[in-house]
Amino acid sequence: MSIDYKRLTADRVGEFIALRIVQLREEGAKDDIDLAPALKSYYERHMQDDTFISWLALDGVRIIGTSGISIVEKPPYFSCPSGRIALLSSMYTAPEYRRKGIASRLLSLVADEAGKRGCGTIQITASDMGVKLYTAFGFEKNRNFMQLKL
Repeated sequence: MSIDYKRLTADRVGEFIALRIVQLREEGAKDDIDLAPALKSYYERHMQDDTFISWLALDGVRIIGTSGISIVEKPPYFSCPSGRIALLSSMYTAPEYRRKGIASRLLSLVADEAGKRGCGTIQITASDMGVKLYTAFGFEKNRNFMQLKL
């Protein structure tokens, strides 16, 4: 099996969105709205200003794995003096390709991108499936994260 790794480009955004929706459903999302237009708008805008970066795993022309980081800036704080944070999302591998190191390679590629852009930390809200991968990579749980849905 020969897997190629390439950056997401505008011509593959539609395929990327389809896999993102599969991922969300796999993680238990139940909302029945058409999320594709909002995702398309987001990815196009943020790929253009280089604040969303994604690497893909390809088996031939088929996308079999995805990753992504959104770069945000907050006021600097002690554990992140740059204030630049990479929010990790869209980590997905097609079921038949799992446990082959693909997600680890994709995570490494987006982590390198975050470092090149001066991010002081990478954050993620991990699915149950991803916890083992992220822990092995060096992520630590932060007990301070809270969320209010508006």
